[in-house]
Amino acid sequence: MIIKDDSGNSYDLTEIAGGVYITDSSEFRGIIGRKYTLLIHAGSLEAKNYSYESSPMEMIAVSDIGNLNYEKTLIAPEDTYHKQKDGCQIYLDSYDPEDRCKFYRWNYEETWEIQIPYGVENNICWVSNNSNSILIKNTSILSENRITRLPLLFISDQTDRLMQRYSINVNQYSLNYDEYLYWEKLQRVTQDVGSMYDIVPSSIQGNMHCIEDPNEKVLGFFSVSARTSRRIFIDEYFSGIVYPYLNCETMKLYGDGDPARMYPDFGIGFVLWVLIDATNSKPPYWIMTDDKTCLDCTVRGTKIKPAFWEDPQ
Repeated sequence: MIIKDDSGNSYDLTEIAGGVYITDSSEFRGIIGRKYTLLIHAGSLEAKNYSYESSPMEMIAVSDIGNLNYEKTLIAPEDTYHKQKDGCQIYLDSYDPEDRCKFYRWNYEETWEIQIPYGVENNICWVSNNSNSILIKNTSILSENRITRLPLLFISDQTDRLMQRYSINVNQYSLNYDEYLYWEKLQRVTQDVGSMYDIVPSSIQGNMHCIEDPNEKVLGFFSVSARTSRRIFIDEYFSGIVYPYLNCETMKLYGDGDPARMYPDFGIGFVLWVLIDATNSKPPYWIMTDDKTCLDCTVRGTKIKPAFWEDPQ
């Protein structure tokens, strides 16, 4: 697999995992304004020695993300039986006064801290999640190349993302017109599922073609983008957030010996863990749980604190 540019240079890619290829960063860096082509020598496929090539793709400059902010939103007001429920809407602003990039795409990675409310060994972890929606924008139809209050993500009360501390890192990519059309078609497929007029994903034409057989249908798109990023942290209190540890305390057992001897027999495969060991109480007891997420945060995340994580001031 090779990347070629319009100045006659070529760069080999190295496979580091199944289907994952990288270049040597000391030799290859994308340059704004230069065009790049991907060349794949697929070897023998069904007794055919085929090669595949992309259309030349220009790297277009992309502006910085101007603002990345959020607003607390009211989902449901407080009433006699329920607390107020809050949500969080995250917005993005961007402006390119030089009018270089007219087509944009965004993705993001969320990270949030979770704390188990018991004195267990693994009680603080971090969970991460990548965006899975297609976020694109065309500014060529606007009077100026400005994006204001673009809604990126809404966080509802049905998740504990905002319970402790939350962070989001947003990436902004430049697109050329052909790639924008490709993402727009994919967006329609994901949003219009269920209609008799749906676009079949396999019918979306990319920019790859077979050199030996121009009539062969080739899927996929070779993308060349500049990228800028911005991160924010959210520490504000949000009311009514779902509490994941509400039903942790499954059973209370009394005794002064090994709690394993007093486990009720619920049959093969049923497991209880000690959540609270109060053997020094009078009378001594144990609080048991049948949900491992109640005593081990690594079920959901990692104990390794992210390098970018900042403690609140």
